Amino acid sequence: MKIFIGKLNFNTSGEDLREAFESFGEVEYAKVITDHSTGKSKGYGFIDMPKDEEAQAAIDQLNETELDGSIIVVKKSLPV
Repeated sequence: MKIFIGKLNFNTSGEDLREAFESFGEVEYAKVITDHSTGKSKGYGFIDMPKDEEAQAAIDQLNETELDGSIIVVKKSLPV
């Protein structure tokens, strides 16, 4: 399941996201989206977890919690 994480601290890295979500299960992909011209974080990112039940547990337990000083939003990513 692909997961959207919003309201990230601008200093949070993809590795920080991976570490936060790995306690719930395997993480295949973790990325903070950055501005192409400045390289700075846009304040959101994505996680991909292969097992839906682990991903849902991460969403349920991490949504509206603190990560690196910011209260984050965690939800299932919508298809584009």
